[in-house]
Amino acid sequence: MSRVIRSIAALAILAAPLSAQLPEGTLEFDPARTAVVITDPQNDFLHESGVAWGAVGANVVEHHTREHLESLMRATKTAGIPLVISPHYYYPTDKGWRFEGALEVLMHKIGMFDRSDPLSLEGFEGSGADWLPRYKPYIQDGKTIVTSPHKVYGPETNDLVLQLRKRGIDKVILAGMSANLCTESHLRELLEQGFEVAVVTDATAAAQFPGLDGYQAALINFRFIANAVLTTDATVELLGSAR
Repeated sequence: MSRVIRSIAALAILAAPLSAQLPEGTLEFDPARTAVVITDPQNDFLHESGVAWGAVGANVVEHHTREHLESLMRATKTAGIPLVISPHYYYPTDKGWRFEGALEVLMHKIGMFDRSDPLSLEGFEGSGADWLPRYKPYIQDGKTIVTSPHKVYGPETNDLVLQLRKRGIDKVILAGMSANLCTESHLRELLEQGFEVAVVTDATAAAQFPGLDGYQAALINFRFIANAVLTTDATVELLGSAR
């Protein structure tokens, strides 16, 4: 009988909502040890003329992603904590890769994040690789840290971790594009590197196709693995406590 009772209890737990089964994560906020990291706040994702807008645009609009990212940047500057941008760029030599995943093939085919040269800004202004115009006052203020580009999805190929470590930062508030690709890949690598990471779920968005919802896929994994899952409003309030 006790075995039956235990089996019924186990089934009840499995049938309960995910939120009831998983403990809520927390971020112990310390302004001196925290940075806000934003992935790919670039035109190809976030501008109506961007090459990925057809795939991500509806999700960006639904969650007010552009507005929320600006709110995060503004609150970060007001709080006086580091704002770090991890961009995605491709140079002509990157087109020489001999093997690629499905989305790498697509990004190269449509010219996503293309730049003419690693040392030249010729043609950069207003291009798909450029920042969304509304973010430029925050990113180009001479204080924001812009890392070297990541090349696939995660920060393993750029200097993000170095930039954070050199500033004594071990807590990251993460947002940006796109949810189940670069943002989630940054989350996973930063966690593996020993950082405490909170993700802002309405300051990101993802591609959505019939039967393939990148945003929902990301939300599931954010909930499973991030130290905390936050909204923009909650994050702005948190950053406001640093003043």
